[in-house]
Amino acid sequence: MEYGYPYPPRRTACTWHCARREPDIESGWAQRDELLSRLAMEHPTAVARPETTRPVQGRILCVTSNFPRWEGDSTTPFVLHLSRDLQALGWQVDVLAPHALGAARMEVLAGVRTERFPYAWPSAAQTVCYQGGALVNLRKRPAEKLKLPVLLGAEFVATFRRLLTRHYDVLHSHWILPQGFTGMVASCLSGVPHVITAHGGDLFALRGRVMSALKRMSLIRSDAITVNSSFTEEAVRGLAPGLEVHRIPMGVDVAPLNAKAKGMANSLRMQYRRGQGPLLVSVGRIVEEKGVEDVIRAVDILRHRHPEVFLLVIGEGQDRPAMEKLARELRIGKYVSFLGWVHPEEVRAHMAAADVFIGASRTGPDGWVEAQGLTFLEAMAVGTPVVASRLGGIVDSVKDRVTGLLVDERSPDQIAGAVACLADNPEFGRQLAAEAEREVHSRFSREASAQAFSELFATLIRERQPAERP
Repeated sequence: MEYGYPYPPRRTACTWHCARREPDIESGWAQRDELLSRLAMEHPTAVARPETTRPVQGRILCVTSNFPRWEGDSTTPFVLHLSRDLQALGWQVDVLAPHALGAARMEVLAGVRTERFPYAWPSAAQTVCYQGGALVNLRKRPAEKLKLPVLLGAEFVATFRRLLTRHYDVLHSHWILPQGFTGMVASCLSGVPHVITAHGGDLFALRGRVMSALKRMSLIRSDAITVNSSFTEEAVRGLAPGLEVHRIPMGVDVAPLNAKAKGMANSLRMQYRRGQGPLLVSVGRIVEEKGVEDVIRAVDILRHRHPEVFLLVIGEGQDRPAMEKLARELRIGKYVSFLGWVHPEEVRAHMAAADVFIGASRTGPDGWVEAQGLTFLEAMAVGTPVVASRLGGIVDSVKDRVTGLLVDERSPDQIAGAVACLADNPEFGRQLAAEAEREVHSRFSREASAQAFSELFATLIRERQPAERP
């Protein structure tokens, strides 16, 4: 999810160095290692150097349109997490993403080499991606569609150039469009095996004969396809029947909260919980399809039965002003606090502080559906009972009355009833939370996700290159 961090942090000297100078590191490992060594020597506190030895497994070029623009950015970090986890398993992962105003053109972000290609000038015009996601931006600002041909062209050139000049073993495209399509063309021309991961957003939202044809062509000509949920898998099979599909959910951090996070959770609970509560939390982009309106209306219903209820809304988005206005109109301002952006490392503590996590996802106006829902998994991992919409891939993890409570989308009354059930029956809530924790640990950890991707990549390389590479 995006929590809404609108401004980049102050650049370090190293970041400016990388943004100004784009040295030629296209010719292989020696130049790459020399560059990183020089940067680390010049700015030892600004560069997190990855291992410079050749990876045991192979090299992956990961192309995505959704990636943190800088450290602590609001953009959902699951692609970064997967890249780091794959590197821990012996892969070298390089990430390629669209550039954005305030971001470095090249940097080592959390140990992952990251490059961002420009697609519009000046940089302030690069507004198709980020800040809510491309689909939301295109819906809110239709004129952005005029930039799509340039974005696709720039992405293809950047991808193909790297496949030709570096020694990659696998091209990994996140989302079918545009990355899967540009990756398909680049893979066909370069011969590098291509894996497409369908996350669902473009699969459900980008419809019509032309878009469906592009998605179908991309999937058919890929070397492997992964999906994040049973719902996404069904949609892929419906679009391109007969293809082999690997279901690999994105994973979340399942480690116990450390002492600092526990202390923060306790402080937050003391600060925001009123009397007997319940204290509720909603995390994610404040856009129509995340259903924040339904949560606010549910609080309006709940306050009559539970007058000490309080809701924390974490995140930013285009609809935040409208939601704040709604709270004022309902005269429930004293029951709701909009916290805005919260550092990703602190989100788990906010979830742990709450009595109930609410994820009221809706089907979007353009057909978007919650394909997996990582925030639900994050709440489950810290032991907070979950109330979720019975929608899309959410039901893979939130099983009604087993690991959480499910409600119909756009149903504030059902949300209020589910929260009241948990508030009136705390032991039932603890049972749900305990089973949910077990579910996340066994099926949705970052480690399990990375291992499954690693095995897929290794198999693909063996099939395409049976002889050992010198």
